[in-house]
Amino acid sequence: MKIAIFANEGRKSMMISRKLHQKFKDTHFILDNDNPDIVVTVGGDGTLLSAFHQYKNILDKVRFVGVHTGHLGFYTDWRDDEIDDLVISLQSDNGQSVSYPLLDVKVSYMDQLRPETFLALNEATLKRNSATMVTDVYIGGELFEKFRGDGLCISTPTGSTAYNKSLGGAVIHPNLKVLQMTEIGSINNRVFRTLSSPMIIAPNDWVTLYPNRESDYILTVDQNSYHGRQIKQITFKTSKQSIHFAKYRHMQFWQRVQDAFIGAEYAN
Repeated sequence: MKIAIFANEGRKSMMISRKLHQKFKDTHFILDNDNPDIVVTVGGDGTLLSAFHQYKNILDKVRFVGVHTGHLGFYTDWRDDEIDDLVISLQSDNGQSVSYPLLDVKVSYMDQLRPETFLALNEATLKRNSATMVTDVYIGGELFEKFRGDGLCISTPTGSTAYNKSLGGAVIHPNLKVLQMTEIGSINNRVFRTLSSPMIIAPNDWVTLYPNRESDYILTVDQNSYHGRQIKQITFKTSKQSIHFAKYRHMQFWQRVQDAFIGAEYAN
C-alpha cells in the first residue's frame, strides 16, 4: 500500500507527521506523495480540505484518513495519540470505504471563451465585495427569482454542517446526494422579494446564477477564493465524483453531528 502524509504547518501536526512517517517506514509501507492509495491528513478539517484539493485529480483511486491534532474535526476520526492503532488498522486494510458527494462548479467569464471548472467538498459561495449582489437564479434551467442581498451559498450534504449551518441552513445526511442553496443577507421589503428560505436541490437539477455585470464579485470554493473578473454565469450541480474515506472506524454521520455541535454530556 502506498501512503501519503499531508500535514499542516503547526508544531504538533509536524511532530505527529514525523512519527507517522517513521512508523510507516518501520512497517514497510511505501511512502508516495504523488500517487498514493491512502492520504493521511494531520491537522484538522482545513488540512483535509487542502489535501482533497491537492489530490482531486485522482479521487477515484485514493481514500482519505484524518488525524486531528486539535479539537475533533468533522472529517477527522483519529486522535493524535492513536497513531499506533491507525497504523495497525492500515496493515489490515481490506479496501472498504465510505463516500460523500461533491459539488461541481462551472464559471463562465466575460473575457474567456472556455468556462473554468472547480470541485468543492463543503461549499461554494458568491458574494459582492462592496455593494448589494443582484443575480438571476435559475433552477433546472427555469428562472426562479432575482436575488438581492449579500450573497448565496451552495453546499454539499457534508458541507451543510459548515458555513451553510451558520446561515440557518438544514443539516443533510450525505446519503442524500442533493445540493442546498442558502441565502446570505437577502433583501426582502415592499419592493424586492426572495424566497428567504434554504432550498434543497434534487440530484438531477442544477442551479445557475447570472449576476449583474460587475467585476467585484468574490467566488469561494471551499477555502479558496477568486475575484476581480466579470462573471457571465455560474452553474452548480451535484458531481459525478465522490470523496472516499477509509472505513476503519468512520463515525456514523448523526453521531458525528452530535459530537461536533451538542456533545454527549448534553444529549441526555
